Amino acid sequence: MKKAIRLMIVVGVVLVTFTACDKESVVSADGLPKDAQTYITQHFPDQEVLQVVKERDDLKTSYDVYLSEGFNLDFDKKGKILGVEGSSKLPDSVVPEKILAYVVANYPDFFILDWELDDRGQEVKLSNGMDLKFDKNGNFLRID
Repeated sequence: MKKAIRLMIVVGVVLVTFTACDKESVVSADGLPKDAQTYITQHFPDQEVLQVVKERDDLKTSYDVYLSEGFNLDFDKKGKILGVEGSSKLPDSVVPEKILAYVVANYPDFFILDWELDDRGQEVKLSNGMDLKFDKNGNFLRID
């Protein structure tokens, strides 16, 4: 009986420890890494930062930034941009040149609403709802 109680206590402590690692907190815009602050100033100079959410998931830290004109930006812990999501056309300056050139050449009637970078490559969502996949260098791979 004592072993069962000890085991339940150990399991409880382990669960609390692991769930405590997943954490979100609201921070000020000044709490962003300098590279993220510079990125926002450069690409969204006329927009106000409404909220910054710092997320800790396991050992990774990231920042979600919500801007006044409906844009959501994701940064890693060092301030590197990982994605931009918008309710309207993204500024051309936030889309890698090669991807922007591909979209303009092949989909001239549409514009980019979202851009995302991950370990496998890049993805954009067009105003017609189409998702385009690119490799890390911006080479077109496929339509999703």
